[in-house]
Amino acid sequence: MRLDLVLNDFVAGAVASKQITILSNGTLWRALINVKDMARAIDWAITRDVSNGGEFLLVNVGSGEWNYKLKDLAQIIAKAIPDVKIFINKDAQPDKRSYRVNFDLFKKLAPGHQLTVGLIESIKELKDGLEAMGFRDRGFRTSKYMRLNVLTHLQEKGLLNEKLRWN
Repeated sequence: MRLDLVLNDFVAGAVASKQITILSNGTLWRALINVKDMARAIDWAITRDVSNGGEFLLVNVGSGEWNYKLKDLAQIIAKAIPDVKIFINKDAQPDKRSYRVNFDLFKKLAPGHQLTVGLIESIKELKDGLEAMGFRDRGFRTSKYMRLNVLTHLQEKGLLNEKLRWN
């Protein structure tokens, strides 16, 4: 479980504390995909005919419908999980990590592998999974479920170098 991914982070906050805390002003864009759909896309990439896009292909996998502003995503989650409050950091410093992704090439090349899992279903799966494991960690942003924390820990132990390669 990676709680540093925005959907996972927001659902974890909703489950643990009935709060979604947006660290930015909420206007940043993120493209999302359910892991089941990503697995289907990987299957397509491995099994596709080389004539479908060429031998070496770079393609954004997903759907334009899954591009969300953070504040809109938070509102959808708050509707799906009752009694959740949203907090937006209106004093946040500008963040340039905003991206809205175009998936037209994937749609053209892989019509039989388009996304099948909806956002509400993904929210429910995450919520149910977190509840099943008894997740209640309000301080999860400092936990082992955050990739940066794990990488920092491995570097401090001398297991990873500054280029994030195993020593």
